[in-house]
Amino acid sequence: MEEQPPVLVDHPAQAQIPVSLGATCLGEERCRFLVWAPKSAGVEILVLQPHPQRATMQKQERGYFEAVLKNVPPGSLYRYILDGGKERPDPASRFQPEGVHGPSQVVSSNDFQWTDIRWKGMPLDRYILYELHTGTFTPDGTFDAIIPHLDELKALGITAIEVMPVAQFPGDRNWGYDGVYPYAVQNTYGGPDGLKRLANACHERGLAIVLDVVYNHFGPEGNYTGDFGPYVTDQYRTPWGQAINFDGPHSDEVARFFIENALYWLTEFHIDALRLDAIHSIMDRNARPFLAMLSLQVQELRRQTGRDVYLIAESDLNDVRVVRPCETGGYGMNAQWSDDLHHALHALLTGERSGYYQDFGKLHDVVKALQEGFVYSGEYSTYRRRRHGNSSRRIPARQFVVFGQNHDQIGNRMKAERLSRLISFEGLKLVTGVVMLSPYIPLLFMGEEYGEEAPFNFFTSHGDASLIEAVRKGRRDEFAAFGWQSEPPDPQAKETFFSSKLRREVRSERRHQVLTDFYRELIRLRKALHSLSFLSKEMMEVRALEREKVIFLRRWHEDEEIFAAFSFGKSKISCVLPAPLGQWRKLLDSSEARWLGEGGESPQQIESAGSVSLELCPDSLILYGNGKQSEDPGDSR
Repeated sequence: MEEQPPVLVDHPAQAQIPVSLGATCLGEERCRFLVWAPKSAGVEILVLQPHPQRATMQKQERGYFEAVLKNVPPGSLYRYILDGGKERPDPASRFQPEGVHGPSQVVSSNDFQWTDIRWKGMPLDRYILYELHTGTFTPDGTFDAIIPHLDELKALGITAIEVMPVAQFPGDRNWGYDGVYPYAVQNTYGGPDGLKRLANACHERGLAIVLDVVYNHFGPEGNYTGDFGPYVTDQYRTPWGQAINFDGPHSDEVARFFIENALYWLTEFHIDALRLDAIHSIMDRNARPFLAMLSLQVQELRRQTGRDVYLIAESDLNDVRVVRPCETGGYGMNAQWSDDLHHALHALLTGERSGYYQDFGKLHDVVKALQEGFVYSGEYSTYRRRRHGNSSRRIPARQFVVFGQNHDQIGNRMKAERLSRLISFEGLKLVTGVVMLSPYIPLLFMGEEYGEEAPFNFFTSHGDASLIEAVRKGRRDEFAAFGWQSEPPDPQAKETFFSSKLRREVRSERRHQVLTDFYRELIRLRKALHSLSFLSKEMMEVRALEREKVIFLRRWHEDEEIFAAFSFGKSKISCVLPAPLGQWRKLLDSSEARWLGEGGESPQQIESAGSVSLELCPDSLILYGNGKQSEDPGDSR
């Protein structure tokens, strides 16, 4: 009898969970198949090609079935047969070449020739993230088509790309959150080898790669896990259907399935970090929940390999338990997305007050987001009609990811407008100035750096007519909270997808060139100045000048210091700022003619006796420093 499948342990130091579910090539055309199917009395493996065969799998403890077959080379297609009847793809399939309903394919983990042997990752506080969607980032919509653009992203100052989910979804058009095979890389994007080529190319250029993964639900089409076992539960519901079974009967095996999946991406594909989608929809009442177990396993992987690997969570709970250490009752995530700075900036600059924006719109909201991370730390939320959040004051700055735009905040609008369609050119510069000069990890959404104006619509290519109509209805209902009454673009229509592709040809136009240069300069300054690259809330002062509609920011590290003023007013003003004593040199002024501003009049050099008076243009930012900029650290940073 083959060895028993490993089970989860209380502490990862006791045992390493191997990546073994699914089909594993053993060499000499031998292949080991392992599937969890507690609902079945018997499971068979059906190899379709190139060497057709059918074999009974051996039943193991806890509902596992295993078989080792000969004459099964990499590339072989197979299915499982449950109780002599249903033929189903492998829940842990590594590749679905014919889509979600087709057979699974055996994939060798040893065939790819990696050249990133010296790459060990980078510290998380060096991340400057660039979120992209593989299908719309280029005309071809593949991993390979991304690679030629990596050099320009590196030249912009990006240090890490973040790829939206790539787990196999139905059809060829999807955001990726409808994946139903968590281990299988989307066939239309280039499959497993395509993702490996992209990761390898990133590392060759000194770029990290982050992958968005979905552990809160399965997509609605092509999900056959219910035929195998209780992967999902009716105990809880998510906005997208049944929740994953993380705390009911058999939930240890479900947790194992997803922990192995995370380790699979980090090891097999050399991924540097995982962004965990919407963990607020992961329902788990265990004393040691799935997320904490996952964190411990990734910590152990980091210890064993010496690689810098991370978990970054998305959560709308404003709950610091997400990033608290497991030993103190937290989930142990290395960082989390924080929506509050985005909401505060968006409401202030657009004037929108519908939906969750009704909770924002004050200058102080931006100040608190910069000071602490969360704006709502236990206060009453009008939108939620209850108190919301807890205090993030003591959470290190490096544990927050902030942004002026992302896929959700654009795509979940009725018309999927980017900020470039909603606010002025000056406002675009102001938003990115706040994000880049904040003490947090910044994230850009693809095309933002040059002011892309194409929408980023929600799109699908489902094959079930009733599901297609349900998605359309769901989109209409979702927008009701915002008071948007018009008809949203049809998610299923091909033109909805194609209209969302980037239009890079506009980058040659003057306005777009200038915006790109502005982003590049902000990122350069963030890297070059220790007062900006050292992420700390403690070495920072933020205050609001309400009458002038100005936010004053001061940051320092050792003997280097900067101060910045962000003007949210709609007219030019003279403003007295509490600049510390000494001489100051202007580093950046968004209102200068070189940035297509109306003409900044602030002096290049100023002497402060404790305060300075500056002329500030509408929707502008100005940055002064008192120290010598360090050399651009390049790859090392």
